[in-house]
Amino acid sequence: MPADERRPRKRPTGNPPGARRNSAPRRQAADQLQPRQAKNLPRRIAWEVLVDVETKDSYANLLLPAKLARTHMEPQDAAFTTELTYGALRQQEFYDAIIATAANRPIDTIDPEPLAGMRLGAHQLLSMRVPDHAALSETVAVIKSYAPKTAGFVNAVLRRISEIARAEWLRRVTAGATAVGEQAIEYSHPEWIVRAMTQALKGHGRQASELQALLEADNAAAKVSVSALPGLIDRSELPGQPTEFSPIGVTLETAVPKNVDAVATGRARVQDEGSALVALALAKVDAPAGTWADLCAGPGGKAAVLAAIAKQEGTTLDAFDSSEHRVELVRSSTQALDNVTTRIQDARAATGPYAKVLVDVPCSGLGALRRRPEARYRRRPEDINALAGLQRELLRAALEACAPGGVVAYSTCSPHYAETVLVVDDVLRGTDVEILDAPSVLAEVTGTDAEGFTSVSRGAGRYAQLWPHVHGTDGMFVALMRKAN
Repeated sequence: MPADERRPRKRPTGNPPGARRNSAPRRQAADQLQPRQAKNLPRRIAWEVLVDVETKDSYANLLLPAKLARTHMEPQDAAFTTELTYGALRQQEFYDAIIATAANRPIDTIDPEPLAGMRLGAHQLLSMRVPDHAALSETVAVIKSYAPKTAGFVNAVLRRISEIARAEWLRRVTAGATAVGEQAIEYSHPEWIVRAMTQALKGHGRQASELQALLEADNAAAKVSVSALPGLIDRSELPGQPTEFSPIGVTLETAVPKNVDAVATGRARVQDEGSALVALALAKVDAPAGTWADLCAGPGGKAAVLAAIAKQEGTTLDAFDSSEHRVELVRSSTQALDNVTTRIQDARAATGPYAKVLVDVPCSGLGALRRRPEARYRRRPEDINALAGLQRELLRAALEACAPGGVVAYSTCSPHYAETVLVVDDVLRGTDVEILDAPSVLAEVTGTDAEGFTSVSRGAGRYAQLWPHVHGTDGMFVALMRKAN
């Protein structure tokens, strides 16, 4: 579960045409325009999201679906809007290097509104099958509507970008860079993340040569996955194709999952396949009878799966989160279930005893960059150390709240070694807690080979790590452990 993300803002020193201002102009939301004004709606919505991500620290994965739901777009238009938005964000470092060259101006001196238009136009010109004339004219039309004084500036920069092919731009903007620096620009991952991913691959027993595939997977559009909550609906009743690993999942073709009745009524949940597998793995392991707990439950995807299975087994789930907003999301996620108790509470205050405990700790979110592309630009190396203490405290609290003979699952949506293996090793050092074979449990859940999930062996037990480039899921880590009787 990614922790809250904030980044320092650079303040401009001047105010030339198109330069950054201290505040954005008021604007009418694109999804509230009258039909006559709503021409080119996909670009308008994508532009709005990009500006809000830049100026308000908004999250595209929360903002965009809400806008799409209100517009009632045709599926093809919704998919186009989604690609415009996420594509521009995923490749932002690359596009910014190009824009800075084409504009002959540092990126941090360009105002957010024209900059969002340039990023949007660059993505269409260099990475999408959009004719150049349409990419230019329609993108500039958006800027004319919202920031007309900068439209000429945006038009000039995009025309310069259109005159050079992507491969040549890559050569120019990476000239003189180190190997890591070149990868950082080409794949739009800050250099520290490129290094961290290399170390993570090696730390989890994979080859450093997989780095390019991993970075490319972070920049690929993630499929929209939905989990059918066991006992409420079977996945065969959902539209879409069965997921490769999760036995309760399907992938949808629609960009607006809430249009699916089962999702709207709470019998199915939008959920990455890897997230579902964490919950299914914990549910699969034998444990004494008793209540289950999800200690960091928001926004509620894993809690919904656990609660549905717990109901089938005749037990209940206590779902905690320290944020009132996230508890509300848990309540929404579990609306179709009557065996869930939600509580606004710090997980470290949980008492139990619980037969099964999930602690999906706040983390850097580096395993979910394809779904939260802006996180790569907001995170800093020091965030890892800042989270480390909390992660250890939460795992200790989970073990304390677990009943003798019960099972704890520690999970993160990050493959970073310092958030995964090092945390569990440190907390379990000197204890009599048994490390279970998480890859074998996942193999039983998925009907596939355990070796594909294997991270690090610890005695008779093993940790598990999922990868976007290997499994097509978010980069989920899971460790299963049993508390001594």
